[in-house]
Amino acid sequence: MAAAGAADAQARFGHSVKGLLTEKVTSCGTDVIALTKQVLKGSRSAELLGQAAKNMVTQEDAILHSEDSLRKMAIITTHLQYHVEQSSNLQDQLSHLLK
Repeated sequence: MAAAGAADAQARFGHSVKGLLTEKVTSCGTDVIALTKQVLKGSRSAELLGQAAKNMVTQEDAILHSEDSLRKMAIITTHLQYHVEQSSNLQDQLSHLLK
């Protein structure tokens, strides 16, 4: 009878160990899935940051181009004002000569 009790205890211990191992494997599987999700999320975040940096560079180039265009327009405006003044002076001279 003692042998049967020992065998029974051994069987229960074996089932208990199998149950614990099953729980541990399930827990590790869940942890691996969570870790994989975090890695993918981090990868996506890095991808989005890279895209944002590219967009920022594009915007900066557009701003620099616009600044250059505004500078050129200011020069053209100055030239046009000069020509308008010259035309006005010439018109005054003509009217003075015609009198």
